Amino acid sequence: MPCGSDSDEQEVKSMEIVIRVPGSCGELIQGVLPDGPFLITCPIDCYAAVRISDRFTGWYGMGSKAKSAMKRTLVLLGEKEFPWGIRLESELPQGKGMSSSSADIAATAVGVAQALGYELSAADILREAAAIEPTDGIFCEGIVRMNSMTGTLLAQYPVLPSVRLSVFDTGGQVDTLAFHARPEPNFPDPQRIAEALAVFERGCRAQDAALIAQAATISALANQSVLYKAHLEELLDFVQPLGALGVNVAHSGTVIGVIWPAGIPESYLEKTVRKICLRFPDLALLRQARLISGGVDIRSDTLPPLFETS
Repeated sequence: MPCGSDSDEQEVKSMEIVIRVPGSCGELIQGVLPDGPFLITCPIDCYAAVRISDRFTGWYGMGSKAKSAMKRTLVLLGEKEFPWGIRLESELPQGKGMSSSSADIAATAVGVAQALGYELSAADILREAAAIEPTDGIFCEGIVRMNSMTGTLLAQYPVLPSVRLSVFDTGGQVDTLAFHARPEPNFPDPQRIAEALAVFERGCRAQDAALIAQAATISALANQSVLYKAHLEELLDFVQPLGALGVNVAHSGTVIGVIWPAGIPESYLEKTVRKICLRFPDLALLRQARLISGGVDIRSDTLPPLFETS
């Protein structure tokens, strides 16, 4: 082949992949029915992200659960080595019930598989994540009902009415593994959970945000007998006259979400949240969020900042 040919002059293209997975504001519903435990996801526009590149080496920002996800994924794929650099970053605080570990695990597993030329299904991720800890299916498309202990997908709701959430923290942290391993676990009243699920499914069929929020509120109040959150009932009484549709909680975490209509004016929301903070100084506002579809965002052609939302 002559010198200076096109093949010789081609640059070797570098490999870079960014994987983003949303976190959550707790769950819309969680409890136990005769056929087993379940939760309904509440994904929000707040993310964990993994960047994989051949421009650097080593593992960065990887906690023990993300490292477990990486090792398990390599075993699942029959691979022994991962030759590229991997960096995990997250907007999600740990121990609050915002699915930080589930998002880390999913982003890591999908990133490792993508870099090696494999595709993981939602069922693959659910199974591997549940083997590490009780998991939240925020990496599944839409909103899902699932068994967090086994990773079994029970139902999928592709479209849900849009709502806003003001995410408040009651303080402290909850260790997911320790919470689910407590020696004498108690559960919310199954009749109340069945009621919440029925209202939720009516809301899905009617695309009615008020019914979705009503279902979440029923579940949140029922969970007070399991993991009590100070001020929850007073907060609900305070915010509903101000236009809130209801509340939801992290059933094994510390956050409370105040649910608002999607079209609430920004200026009114800001003013109202200030009132809430003044009335309940023990609650810390973590962020404003939107309920979104869950799923995994994979980018390899253009590489924006890890947490660009456009």
